[in-house]
Amino acid sequence: MRFLKKIILLIVVVFGILMGGLIILFGYQDLPLETLKETYANTESQFMALEGMEVHYRDEGPKTDSIPIVLIHGTGASLHTFNDWATSLSKYRRVLRMDLPAYGLTGPFLDRNYSTPHYVAFIAAFLQELGVEHCVLAGNSLGGKIAWNYTSAYPDRVDRLILIDASGYPTGSNSIPIAFQLAQLPVVKQIFTFITPRFVAASSVKNVYADPKKVLPEVIDRYFELTLRSGNRQAFVDKLNTPPAPFSREKVTGVQQATLILWGAEDRLIPLEVAQQFHKDLPNSTLVVFDNLGHVPMEEDPERSIEPVLQFLNLPSK
Repeated sequence: MRFLKKIILLIVVVFGILMGGLIILFGYQDLPLETLKETYANTESQFMALEGMEVHYRDEGPKTDSIPIVLIHGTGASLHTFNDWATSLSKYRRVLRMDLPAYGLTGPFLDRNYSTPHYVAFIAAFLQELGVEHCVLAGNSLGGKIAWNYTSAYPDRVDRLILIDASGYPTGSNSIPIAFQLAQLPVVKQIFTFITPRFVAASSVKNVYADPKKVLPEVIDRYFELTLRSGNRQAFVDKLNTPPAPFSREKVTGVQQATLILWGAEDRLIPLEVAQQFHKDLPNSTLVVFDNLGHVPMEEDPERSIEPVLQFLNLPSK
């Protein structure tokens, strides 16, 4: 018995030393929101009181445009992923984008409910607050899943739909970013909320690019520092541990809007077969596949990826 106690004590001490070392090396405190705003908010940034949150969003381009383009980012990202697209599109159209709850400067849902229906309800409330009755809806990854589910729920409010490497179909990934994996591991996922190595963020961002060399240091800084916004690390874990709703193909086939499907041929997170399934099931869809691009084509190569969008919306090509 005495020997067993010594072994247990030794294990506790070793674990404590390891944890202490990890905290010293990789433990990061939350960054104050005001500090993050200095870097990641600009003159176009606004904040909307909604569901107890201060939602960070940008409203660019001509305000007389009655059918704005709404851009929705994916898991772990922020509205900044559409910076280049917004600059191009806002020359001709009103462009709205927001940091989804759990990400960016917005912070977490107060009820920690990260189900797809809750995100759809959030987008509905956000657009209602802005007086937007109709829009062109575009989303990447999680944002794409929200976009097609919103279109299914509110078909009269969406003029056209753009899906960029959208999620939603049950499928396996060829390569999952390490941050996504850690956030779903028992015990580790709780440690992840205060021990968050920068190299994990770097590896995860590079994982969604076809060419990791294109990932600039400032892009890694943005993803990493916005993760440190108060509540975002716990929200990241909560989101990735939210049980998915049963998939309904009828929701997809019921979408009648003209739909542009954009996909990176080298997407390792959501493979090209999913794009082909969307194209098969959406009755009025066009599929464009980008060679040598990954999961976030609008960020990895904004100039090439926006060309079919401009054509789809009958806007002047660059």
